Amino acid sequence: MTKPHKRITNREFKLLIKPQGLDRLSRITKLSEQIRLFCNKKKVGFFHLDNANTALRNIYFFDTASEHFRQNNLILRVRESRQNIWVDDWCEVTLKHRSHEIKDAIAVDPSPKKGLKYRLRLKEEILRGDKLGSTRVLYSHNAILDAVLLDNVFDRSFAGVSRFFPKLEIESLDKKTPIRIVGGSTNKILEACLPLGNLVFGDGVQAHCEIAIWMRGVGDPIVGELAFAYRVTDENRAQVKAHKRADAFFSALQFELESWLEIGSTKTALVYGKPE
Repeated sequence: MTKPHKRITNREFKLLIKPQGLDRLSRITKLSEQIRLFCNKKKVGFFHLDNANTALRNIYFFDTASEHFRQNNLILRVRESRQNIWVDDWCEVTLKHRSHEIKDAIAVDPSPKKGLKYRLRLKEEILRGDKLGSTRVLYSHNAILDAVLLDNVFDRSFAGVSRFFPKLEIESLDKKTPIRIVGGSTNKILEACLPLGNLVFGDGVQAHCEIAIWMRGVGDPIVGELAFAYRVTDENRAQVKAHKRADAFFSALQFELESWLEIGSTKTALVYGKPE
């Protein structure tokens, strides 16, 4: 590869993990230890986070009954933070446009209306390809609203979405068109997310590694996702050797974790029940 495109802000590597046993801490500890040993073998720095806490949140997606968002490569996601059984009054709302081509990803501007605090990210998402050790890439243009009052999340219509994201236009979609939680109101995912450590690929290229477990409820895992990601900045963009090292590590890691890997593309595709 050459250096990342000038618009890229993040690189994120993702592997789906089989759900069996992921509700057991001993299973996660075993996975973390295997990654640590593999890093030693590959001479990649691994700094374990001994005091990391597991974060809990509810995750769900909005779309029309005809899935206009999905058909236009758009994802509208809500994350509700939890403290044990309690759900926070504020949530995170993300609108993202995905494409296999970076020019198509940035053609849609997900920026929300003026006055809202948000983060804009253009992510290069590196996923497992069709064969073990191979990769495929999605580009994801994201606007992330960190603090939206839960009771104000849309009003179950496209007009409600437009009040947050006035630049969003979907051909032939009327403002009055209802939107709903994908899969129905009970199709909320419980996510447990545990940071595992930091991986060092080179000067200024240090990736945060974590495992996210999606569950229908406590004790009922659907799938896991092992991911490591790092920011791309003006300072590290030209560190091509480090970026290449991250790519090579991801390909080799697939062989190391072969028995753990679940076949599939992304967690979102599992919620929709359709490939992206």
